[in-house]
Amino acid sequence: MSVPRASAVWPVEIRLLKDRRALQVTFDDGAAFSLSAELLRVTSPSAEVQGHSEAQRKTVGGKRNVTILSVDPVGNYAVRLAFDDMHNTGIYSWTFLRELGVNAERRFQDYLDDLEAKGLDRDRPGMR
Repeated sequence: MSVPRASAVWPVEIRLLKDRRALQVTFDDGAAFSLSAELLRVTSPSAEVQGHSEAQRKTVGGKRNVTILSVDPVGNYAVRLAFDDMHNTGIYSWTFLRELGVNAERRFQDYLDDLEAKGLDRDRPGMR
């Protein structure tokens, strides 16, 4: 039995902006998102950031000016992003990128709230 096409998300373009501070992702249904390097870095799906449970999830500060060094394909389902702070272990699936684009404003506000609650900020490195 096949999965209906409507439930699949498939990017038709992934473009790293010239300043390397955002990734433009356009999907086959016309939805397009500009995802900041900072948001992509602090929500990285890596174990380093997400942990292996919600209790282990880390909030990463000091990433306001992070840039993306490279965007590398992982099979036909994701990309691996490498950042100038040497973080490169997150594998960003098409579904994750779509969810992040749809919920970017809320996810960024959640990040700002977490920074404040943990005594961190966007300009000073730190992780809690």
